[in-house]
Amino acid sequence: MNEGWLNDDYLILFSEAEIEDALKKYGISESLPGYVLLGLRGWDDFIVRDSSGKIYCVPTVPIDKQYLKEQELPKSATLKADSRFKGKIKWYVKPLVFGGNPNEKGNLTWVTHEQHSQLVVWWNNQYRTLKKQNA
Repeated sequence: MNEGWLNDDYLILFSEAEIEDALKKYGISESLPGYVLLGLRGWDDFIVRDSSGKIYCVPTVPIDKQYLKEQELPKSATLKADSRFKGKIKWYVKPLVFGGNPNEKGNLTWVTHEQHSQLVVWWNNQYRTLKKQNA
């Protein structure tokens, strides 16, 4: 895992050896079949690659094809390490898609990578359930 700043974005990039495990832990195949999880951008978005090699960002919640935005990743960028954030991921206690306010002080916390994957899976299950009910 490589993490740090690239200009104004904090990136967490999975190594080739970590990609398969991350794909499973985050349940990406359920929401984006055929996509590969490369990492996170700015804590709020996943960086994914489709089968043709195009790279996209998509919110961690909801992981939904309609929110894919094409993204470019530099081929050989060096990330500037920042010990304040190493091993931590910013998390909104109430995700924005569920009405959470990013400016509300009590809505922001820092979680471990393991906690993050569990929260992402749980909240995306809630999102899919509500989406089916409202269809």
